[in-house]
Formats: sequence, C-alpha cells, structure tokens
Amino acid sequence: MIRRFVRTLGALLLACAGLAVAATSDDVNKISRLFTSGRANDAFTQLDKLLTQQPHDSQLRFLKGVLLAESGRRDEAATVFEQLTIDFPDMPEPYNNLAVIYAAEGKYDQALTALQAAVRAQPGYAVAQQNLGDVYVQLARISYLKAQKLDPGDATIAPKIAALRSSVTPLGTAAPAGAAVPH
Repeated sequence: MIRRFVRTLGALLLACAGLAVAATSDDVNKISRLFTSGRANDAFTQLDKLLTQQPHDSQLRFLKGVLLAESGRRDEAATVFEQLTIDFPDMPEPYNNLAVIYAAEGKYDQALTALQAAVRAQPGYAVAQQNLGDVYVQLARISYLKAQKLDPGDATIAPKIAALRSSVTPLGTAAPAGAAVPH
C-alpha cells in the first residue's frame, strides 16, 4: 500500500514536468538536479527566485511543495498544496499529495476528503483511486481495532484484522509522505 503513496523523487519530478507550461523544463531539471545532488538550499533559492518572477506558475509551486515534503517540512508542504487546491481546484495532484501528508500523520479522515476531491477533479486519476482504496483499508483496520476493543470476545474480528495486516503496511511507516507520485 505504501508503494502507491510513496515513490522516488525522480518519478515525482518527472510528473511535475507535465503540470504546466509556464516554467521551462530546463528550470525544473536544474532545480531537480540541485536538490537530488544534496544542494537543497540552492534548489530552494533558485525555485524561490523563479516563483518571485512567476508567482502563479502551478508547476513551480507544486515542485516547491514536493521538495518541502521531501525535506521533511510537511507543514510547509501542506500549506503549499492547500493553496494550490484553492487556486487550481481542477488540478488533482495537490489533493493527492496533501492526502499523503495527512495519511502519514494518521489523519485518515482528512486524507479521505482530499482524495475524494482529487477524484472529483479527475475521475481517471489512477494514483488517487489507489490511494483512496488504501485509505479505506486503513479506516477499516481502525474500525476493526475499535470493535475488537469494544468486544474482545468476538472471534470474527481478529481474522479481519489479520487479513488487513498481512495485505498492507500502515500508512506513514515508510518513506516521507511528500514522495507521493503526482500524475
């Protein structure tokens, strides 16, 4: 399940490249290379400079959210993604990445809401559909655990929990949430 939520930065940045046309692919590639080579500060400096010149560029703003998330700065990334959902409500990627951040924090209800918005924005967005299924699995797991706590003698609950446990890894236990693949 985590594999659907978490991907490599390289795949993320490739996906970012198709989001908008205002930023050049050279700009995105340069920033990506700086970041992946360990020069995050230089990448952010270059990105912020471009954003000053092109403050409404969805690709650059999305890239900033991704890089913030990759840097472990989830709150700042969430703020970027939230603003993108307001400014570009038909763009599903920010909703998806926001959901990944929420899920990694165990905020599955918020992740569910964000993924439902991503699917409304683009019903054919397979990554969001898979992530939505993953969140439903986690919500089911939580419900079964609560039921087991309320009725420890119910023998039908434990096998359901075991089945869920064997088929998925709880969200937020692997790589950083910001690494979700936007498409």
